[in-house]
Order: sequence, then C-alpha cells, then structure tokens
Amino acid sequence: MSDPAVRRFGSGGPWEAEYGYSRVVRAGNLLLTAGCTATVDGVVTGIGDPRAQALTAFGIALDALAGAGAAIEDVIRTRMYVTDAAYADAVAGVHGSLFAAVRPVATLVVVAGLLDPQHLVEVEVEAYV
Repeated sequence: MSDPAVRRFGSGGPWEAEYGYSRVVRAGNLLLTAGCTATVDGVVTGIGDPRAQALTAFGIALDALAGAGAAIEDVIRTRMYVTDAAYADAVAGVHGSLFAAVRPVATLVVVAGLLDPQHLVEVEVEAYV
C-alpha cells in the first residue's frame, strides 16, 4: 500500500509514462522535481544558448512545483548540469536572477552529455513547504 503522504504529479510529457517517472513527487512537506530541460512540447528550445535553456528549464521546474503547492520562496536546493564549463556563468546568472532573494543551496556540475545532444542544461529543484 502506498503512503498517502506521497503524491506524484505528472506534466503530461511524453517520457514520463514510458520511462516511469513523475515531474514532481511531494513527500509530506518536501517536493522534488525530476530533471528539467528546455524541451517544450517535444521540441528542444534555445538550441545553442545555455542562458535560454536555463530560463526554460527553471521555468518548467518552478511551474511544476507551483502545481504541486510550492512557490519559488519555498525552494531550498537546486542542481544544475551543464555540458560545457563555458556555460557555467550564463546558467549561474539565470539562477542568480531567479533565486537571489531565496538563496537555496546549489550545485553546478559539468557533465559529459545529456540525453539529447541539443540539451546544454538540465536542472533539478527541491522545495520545502
């Protein structure tokens, strides 16, 4: 029997059912997003532009959290994955513009690649309400 304090929220994205994951899981007061990229309606946006991709990815994550009951002020942790260290300043700048007043703990990691080679950025966001 599943725990009634754990709720799962989907976004309707094409991979959620196929790959078996939720966009957001809320476990009591803790909300966690899946990795979010700049894919909108199945199409990668901001190709070649890490700043644009970061804005889109964080927007998707924050919208998903809002749908599960959390606001930006509730964010306590972020993780950013970039495919090139040269993208760090652009992505961190987006993070700073969004979270300057919130100041969550944050991690920025350079990775060898993401699932779609057009993805330059992937983010995860956690909130506590």
